[in-house]
Amino acid sequence: MSTMPKNPGQRPQYNMRYVWTICLVAALGGLMFGYDWIVISGTKPFYERFFVLLTAWGRGWAMASALVGCLVGAMLSGALSDRFGRKRLLILSGLVFVVSAIGTGMAGTFAAFNLWRVAGGMAIGLASNLSPMYIAEVAPAAVRGRLVSMNQFTIVIGILLAQAVNYGVAKFGTHLDNTSSGYTPIQNTTIDARRVADELSWQVPLRDRTAFIGQFTSLAVDRSGRGGLQDLERLVETMNADHPQYRLKMDYAGIRLALQGKTSWNVTAGWRWMFGVTAMPACLFFVLMFLVPESPRWLVKSGKSAEARSILARIGGHDFAAREVRNIEQTLVGQFERVNFRDLLEPRMLKILVIGVTLAVLQQWCGINVIFYYAADLFKAAEYTVSEALFNIVIIGAVNLVFTIIAINSVDRVGRRALMLLGFAGLTLIHLLTGGMFLAGQTGTYVLVFLLAAIGCYALSLAPVTWVVLSEIFPNRIRGTAMSVSVFSLWTACFILTFTFPLLNESLGTAVAFWIYAAICVFGFFFVSLRLPETKGKTLEQLEKELVG
Repeated sequence: MSTMPKNPGQRPQYNMRYVWTICLVAALGGLMFGYDWIVISGTKPFYERFFVLLTAWGRGWAMASALVGCLVGAMLSGALSDRFGRKRLLILSGLVFVVSAIGTGMAGTFAAFNLWRVAGGMAIGLASNLSPMYIAEVAPAAVRGRLVSMNQFTIVIGILLAQAVNYGVAKFGTHLDNTSSGYTPIQNTTIDARRVADELSWQVPLRDRTAFIGQFTSLAVDRSGRGGLQDLERLVETMNADHPQYRLKMDYAGIRLALQGKTSWNVTAGWRWMFGVTAMPACLFFVLMFLVPESPRWLVKSGKSAEARSILARIGGHDFAAREVRNIEQTLVGQFERVNFRDLLEPRMLKILVIGVTLAVLQQWCGINVIFYYAADLFKAAEYTVSEALFNIVIIGAVNLVFTIIAINSVDRVGRRALMLLGFAGLTLIHLLTGGMFLAGQTGTYVLVFLLAAIGCYALSLAPVTWVVLSEIFPNRIRGTAMSVSVFSLWTACFILTFTFPLLNESLGTAVAFWIYAAICVFGFFFVSLRLPETKGKTLEQLEKELVG
């Protein structure tokens, strides 16, 4: 075990293998957060057809229902973790991840689907609050930024894993559909125009689907009877000529299945597997959390200084442990163990809470989660097929991963404040240009490049740094409760963003929606420049003295 050097001017020699091990286990909560949070984006084209979601409200609720659970989990996590500890609540979140993944995959009704999504959201709310907070409380100050950023790294791994699983399952489903429908062109077949219109209508904007089905069916009346795929191709060409806004593409396997009275495997079963796979990493997280120690700062706060000293000694030696316990105890002198929400409204505490809540909201309202959640819709608007859209979503995940790695290596070197300023400035410019592309009708590669740029900028800055700052700025006594309020605000903002995008997209258009997010990023830039101090390289106790006094 590493120990403190006898020369007090030297830094302690930390047992980094042990520190990295326990932080990696806790960061699996971030992996689960990322997977469960984003898996729905790839299932969207399929569960919407299974549950026949034909309104913007229904589509928005399906995407946002998990975020209601996130709100509940985030709010409960503060008080419960202050009472029962960080470790027990993380174990609970692992269990809920397992159960909710299986439940969502087996849901037979839209109500049951959303109920299990809410349950999964509760686990996300717990993990998103507690994983970075736990890591911050066990990590030495010199590497705390990098270790807390590792939680964001595992979130990104979870996102990429979910996107890769979605793409793999969808490709497998397409293979099954092609095999089931047969490769021989269908000729001399009675064409059910209504069924074909239903199959094609998922390419049409939601507000136009009813009109499209009527138009297509009416156009097909004079051509009804026995025909083949070539007749359908001519119908589609005529519809595109008469109504160029639809930009229809022939999904031959889907149409063959429709003419045979069958439904795509991805619609009936594929999306269930996409959700169900979540249970596998969730089981690993649940089991491994039993093997890590409790947060030493929570132990001191709970009157268990001897246990905390033992854990800290394993991290940095006995002298390091004694000094850390002494510093933690000094920040808790005269304070009661239980924290009341009214304590957060004290002028000194409220100032810090406002910073935390505002940063949490801005991380969501910068608009990046529209790309994560509604990537399939954005790529469809850019004239990509469903298969191409899912592949592009995997590319988004890969870019997200690469820039997160860069961020982890930068957060303790460049600093939190500089990266956040870079993020807000970069996203402002990118969102303005993205909106211009949609307004000008530029599609395909142009849109993909700007969406990837937005993801890279976000992953380098706001994504990891917001969680680092939130885990650092709150005093020891109120950290659990204040973090809970901040994360609750984050998920509230995420719910509003996710639920309102379909409405904004239909009423104002994609371009205006992105310009709104650009305006929010401008506000974020000035807020950070005026209100956020630099926190890198300082112990949590030093930050408490500087921010609270």
